[in-house]
Amino acid sequence: MAAPEKEVAKSELPDPKEVAKTYAEVAQRASKLLADHIQKQVKKGISAPADELGIAQAFMDMMGKLLANPYRLAQAQMNLVWDYFSLWQHSVMRFSGMGAGAPVAAPAKDDKRFKDEEWQEHFLFDFMKQSYLIAARHIHDTVSTVDGLDEQSQKKVNFYTRQYIDALSPSNFAMTNPEVFRETVKSHGQNLIKGLNNLLRDVEEGGGTLRVKMTDTTAFELGKNVATTPGKVVFQTDMMQLLQYTPSTPDVSKRPLLIVPPWINKFYILDLREKNSYIKWCVDQGHTVFVISWVNPDERLAEKSFDSYLQEGTLAAVDAIVEQTGAKEINAAGYCLGGTLLATTLAYMAGKKDKRIASGTFFTTMTDFAEPGELGVFIDEGQVSSLEKKMFERGYLEGSEMAGTFSMLRANDLVWSFVVNNYLMGKDPFPFDLLYWNSDSTRMPAKMHSFYLRNMYMKNLLKEAGGIEIGGVPIDLSKIKVPTYFISTIEDHIAPWKSTYSGARNFGGNVRFVLGGSGHIAGIVNPPAANKYGYWTNSAAKLPATADEFFAGAEQHPGSWWTDWQAWLIDQDAEKVPARDPVKGKLKVLEDGPGSYVKARPAA
Repeated sequence: MAAPEKEVAKSELPDPKEVAKTYAEVAQRASKLLADHIQKQVKKGISAPADELGIAQAFMDMMGKLLANPYRLAQAQMNLVWDYFSLWQHSVMRFSGMGAGAPVAAPAKDDKRFKDEEWQEHFLFDFMKQSYLIAARHIHDTVSTVDGLDEQSQKKVNFYTRQYIDALSPSNFAMTNPEVFRETVKSHGQNLIKGLNNLLRDVEEGGGTLRVKMTDTTAFELGKNVATTPGKVVFQTDMMQLLQYTPSTPDVSKRPLLIVPPWINKFYILDLREKNSYIKWCVDQGHTVFVISWVNPDERLAEKSFDSYLQEGTLAAVDAIVEQTGAKEINAAGYCLGGTLLATTLAYMAGKKDKRIASGTFFTTMTDFAEPGELGVFIDEGQVSSLEKKMFERGYLEGSEMAGTFSMLRANDLVWSFVVNNYLMGKDPFPFDLLYWNSDSTRMPAKMHSFYLRNMYMKNLLKEAGGIEIGGVPIDLSKIKVPTYFISTIEDHIAPWKSTYSGARNFGGNVRFVLGGSGHIAGIVNPPAANKYGYWTNSAAKLPATADEFFAGAEQHPGSWWTDWQAWLIDQDAEKVPARDPVKGKLKVLEDGPGSYVKARPAA
């Protein structure tokens, strides 16, 4: 009976010829990649690495302060030793079958790294997990409580310590991740061979820079299975195309709705799929919807400024909508950076006595940058000067660089999970429309981005009356008297809700502030049919003085903020008119939606 079993085992082994062929292919590609990299470095001239981000200096300052207080350092070390002693005792008792009780260290409930059951069930993997969590906690606690360190250095130390800790998680290594270990044994290491191929592919496609592939980009096509809401491009400038969507109701609100997306991303985050498309939902609610589709700029647009985005973007869009529909007033909504631009536009129009925008809606929008959250780690004089040097050499900021920054804010979800899946498990990334959009990055003109970083993030001049000028008009947010609606999200890492709340209080008109659940994307793209997250409102006649006071007096509601916003907007604009077909407007249709600007992708 032994012979058939041996034959079965033998048949499960990989074909030696195939293994040799795979190894040869990997070796050949790796050799070529290394040779190409060396050639590039030789041409550039090899220079010592520079500390452009100021990371090394921040950690040197931290170590100096830490070593100046040896008692606290010794206390931290003793606490670490005590926790490791407790873990050893826990593990010995568990191994001997005596029952160990509660673990010494446990991951957060939303920590997906340790979801495999063997992290809990297997003695060795549980020991490695707890050992890592203990070390991670003590390292972070020690460096985050150093006395005498300046605020910016402390932020850098905290942030980059977290990056270091996340990188060293046992889940990120083949021999210490139970799921990878099982797959390696099962496939006789083929997962690692395929993973190395995936790694080399990503480096090759990144032109020598590793760009971790998050999704199967070949599975999506704009206008086919994403950005599918029917519409037409009815106007364009060097800066943008303006889309008008085909109505789905016999009559519509009298005021058209203009949506201003951020130019750091493409607009179709609001039109991913039919069931979660904010754009389609607005059309179905009886709005004449217009959306700006920003250009993906190259070096030819290097001199385009923040003024250009306002004059040739939002203002040009308002002019076009009024001409196309004959409406004298419109509603406008801006998302993130698009909301910052919309706020600037409203203040500019107030200065010009232009009342064509009758209400403003702001999705996760900052106009007060005093507390920018973790993005502030990347914004100081040294880092901005270094970034400006790179931008002005080529005329723009490459979108992938900014995307990398955002990924670092949630490294475990947006970096390391894909490292494990693609390079250790040897799997291809799953087709996911949100991650396809996330990888479809957009450049930014050098002059505009420099102005934005320095005047808004660093100097925080937008909140100051007359702090900045656009087209000779001093910008004063307090002159915005139209009704405004702010929706922010409680878990937002990019535009922290308490910062957006501070900015909302600078507006001069009636402001409704709503706090949604979840984060920067999921909390906004939250259709009523999903019945998720909920939102908070405060019924006080005026916005409370602080965000904490707002939340203390807030009432939580189930479902989506979309319905609350729709009710608010109808209160401003209840009158109906016959539906407006983009083909029958006064402007000439240039092409079908989603247009050509949104389809432009930078070469790898």
